[in-house]
Amino acid sequence: MKLLKLLAASICLASAMAVSVSHNPEDVEGFFTKSKSGHTNNWAVLVCTSRFWFNYRHIANTLSMYRTVKRLGIPDSNIILMLADDVACNPRNIFPATVYNNRDRHLDLYGENVEVDYRGYEVTVENFIRMLTGRVAKDTPRSKRLMTDDQSNILVYMTGHGGEEFLKFQDAEEISAYDLGDAFQQMHEKKRYNEILFMIDTCQANTMYTKIHSPNILATGSSKLKESSYSHHDDPDIGVAVIDRFTYYNLEVLEKIDMQSKATIKDLFDTYNYNLLGSTHGVREDLFNRPLDQVPITDFFGNVQNVELTEPKKPSKTDEWATTQEDEVDPFVHDYSEDKNESSTLKVEPTYQTVLQDHTFEIGRPDQSQLWRYASFMVLSVGLVGALAAGSSII
Repeated sequence: MKLLKLLAASICLASAMAVSVSHNPEDVEGFFTKSKSGHTNNWAVLVCTSRFWFNYRHIANTLSMYRTVKRLGIPDSNIILMLADDVACNPRNIFPATVYNNRDRHLDLYGENVEVDYRGYEVTVENFIRMLTGRVAKDTPRSKRLMTDDQSNILVYMTGHGGEEFLKFQDAEEISAYDLGDAFQQMHEKKRYNEILFMIDTCQANTMYTKIHSPNILATGSSKLKESSYSHHDDPDIGVAVIDRFTYYNLEVLEKIDMQSKATIKDLFDTYNYNLLGSTHGVREDLFNRPLDQVPITDFFGNVQNVELTEPKKPSKTDEWATTQEDEVDPFVHDYSEDKNESSTLKVEPTYQTVLQDHTFEIGRPDQSQLWRYASFMVLSVGLVGALAAGSSII
């Protein structure tokens, strides 16, 4: 009886091992390839350009987006948070060290783990453009740098007071639609992004993306030319509006998804409604290369976890010259006792395609078929059972 149990266990083990060495390329490729958008990392640039207490809602807008992208997986190291004012510590705040986006004050947006990278007078047009384009001073800390590359998807969210083709910074200066378009063009030329989602909540917001001409940029705004954007509601105790409508209704959708969500950007845009927003939203997708119904929301508001395989580095001419110099032998110091027929070979690391073709993830020789390996495991298992049975009888 024990022998039969042992034989059955061995057969199950052999079957499991045979299945585990399956060489389906799609299984391997699905883990190692990039996402459909071609990006391998996500970044968020969240900017509040307004100061003064009566602009409390703009701070709340930005901190609400900050909380959302962190919840969906983007770490603080990949978030640039710019807040032009610190309403949490304003003497008019009857709830010190807090910021809320709803009058029930259920969620404190300023509660824990808020890392502000640019605050107060650091939030300027110059610093914003330098951060986007990478033209920062050498002593700029890492937390103030947008360290993206050509495989980065970036969410750029801005809120504040604006007008036709401009957005005010600190109520003292303005960034124009031309400035923004030029900054994105520099990012494209320097290969600092894969795709960008530009979202802006301000009056006449849609005019801010009219001068963008760089590829792979999707843009949306809260109001068209000559229209204002409106707040959603106020808090009688705080005394000011606590969130804007456009941001509020975006959050209604974003709060219902998680990192594994299949909801798309089109699903988000389809929820925009004039009766809810009080203004005419805008979407510009002519520069974007993918259908919006195939773009997951998490491609911009979340964080991908793919693994990228790179090709082996090819030796440069300098390396080849150095290798040649090393291979040259001085005849006066050469040890002739060595075998002159022995030759050194250069070991070349296999590429990703070679790995899939040669089945190096499998057990056994590459030319062995799956059936042959399965039979081998069966024979091995039966032999093992026989040896154990013989040993038991001897004992």
